[in-house]
Amino acid sequence: MASPESKRLSDLYRSWVAAQAAQPDMTLAQMRQLFGHWGDVTGEPGGVDYIDVDAGGVPAMWIAPTSHVQDRVVVCAHGGGYIAGSIQTHRKLYGHLAKAIGCRALAIDYRLAPEHPVPAQVEDMVRAYRWLLSSQGFEPGRIALLGDSAGGALVLTTIAALRWQDLPLPAAAMPLSLWAGADTSSPSYDTNKDRDVLVTREMSRAIGRMALGPSGNLLDPLANPLAIDFAGYPPLYLQVGASEVVLDDSRRVAELARRAGVSVKIDAFSQMQHCFQLLAGTAPEADDAVARLATWVRPLIGLA
Repeated sequence: MASPESKRLSDLYRSWVAAQAAQPDMTLAQMRQLFGHWGDVTGEPGGVDYIDVDAGGVPAMWIAPTSHVQDRVVVCAHGGGYIAGSIQTHRKLYGHLAKAIGCRALAIDYRLAPEHPVPAQVEDMVRAYRWLLSSQGFEPGRIALLGDSAGGALVLTTIAALRWQDLPLPAAAMPLSLWAGADTSSPSYDTNKDRDVLVTREMSRAIGRMALGPSGNLLDPLANPLAIDFAGYPPLYLQVGASEVVLDDSRRVAELARRAGVSVKIDAFSQMQHCFQLLAGTAPEADDAVARLATWVRPLIGLA
């Protein structure tokens, strides 16, 4: 049974759905304001510094626990359908993750669509990754990528771009509740439609098309993780709520990656909603998820 504390996220999502139903002509600015409250459900991690930084021309934020190693980093991409969300909505979650892992996180403030359609977000992630390698002295084997929802897809599409540019790949990637955008072909859009309190096929199609722009290609591996050839990818750990309509996006990516010879771990958390890890510090399911992520990734980036 889901914890009483996890209800906070469901209540938040229901308030968003109600607000949109009451105002069907809601503007993008108003939608972004709604998403700006995403982090309200996250507990403050404490003992973490948040430092704005220019990551090779991309706005970003160092998230540094009081005690951490200097030469490992988790690069983080926030969710929000590429059109909303921010490093501010997710900074507390990243703080919990950084503390659990024992290294810094670097949250990327990538450009948003529709002003900047996909793959602008991939370009920003690659630019920040290059900065870590060239200007900050990080070794690729000591870098992991993490993202939720659109950010979960973004970490995978970023690796595709790194591979095409012959850049060394990171040690690991952790997509959370990954979202394949306007590609709503996963069966869980039907089987979980009465369980997911936020995401619907109609919502995904509308936001996904907005993110792609008029000339976007849904089959582009820089836009859709279901179109990626995963050969040569680093180990993946996917987490997803079992009540999400995007549940099968994660399952399908896991299967595609396994067939390509990639080491894959996937956990579907019973009764959890979209991006439930944002409940870190307030709900036991999210704290468990963060602990699992840390345990999995630490040896991959060279931490005992």
